Amino acid sequence: MATSIQKNLIEKNEQYRASFKDGELSLPPAKQYAVVTCMDARIDPAAAYGIDLGDAHVIRNAGGNARDALRSLIISEQLLGTKEILLIKHTGCGMLTFTNETAHSVVENALGVEAARELAGLDFQPFPDLEKGVRDDVEFLRRSSAIPDEVTISGWVYEVETGKTRQVV
Repeated sequence: MATSIQKNLIEKNEQYRASFKDGELSLPPAKQYAVVTCMDARIDPAAAYGIDLGDAHVIRNAGGNARDALRSLIISEQLLGTKEILLIKHTGCGMLTFTNETAHSVVENALGVEAARELAGLDFQPFPDLEKGVRDDVEFLRRSSAIPDEVTISGWVYEVETGKTRQVV
């Protein structure tokens, strides 16, 4: 039995498919760039960052984290030809609200000792300062030998309260 979320997907996809005309887009992104941004449901990367279908790779994870995105960025650059990275974190991010210790405690309390043991070495990679988090992630990418020096990397903050995006680095 399909859930209401699954039924919505089926219905909305049928509407989308009925007018879909972009099946001939090429696999590599047309504008040769990748965006790393947060998975926060308040962010619509296409609308907020001006990305048309086929323009860019959009890599989303908790906090718009560069380390989590590295595998996808390598594929994007080495196999699909991207030449620029926009790293975009945002105001009001949940990753600003906890520490690793807090996250591990929540896991143990909610899921038990076995789950806590399984995740014992995991760094949830929270960051207490938004702009420093942007700078640190951009620096991580610039220092990475897996990201070629000729790849342009910039760091941004999206303000969920206003819709404005501003450059940090």
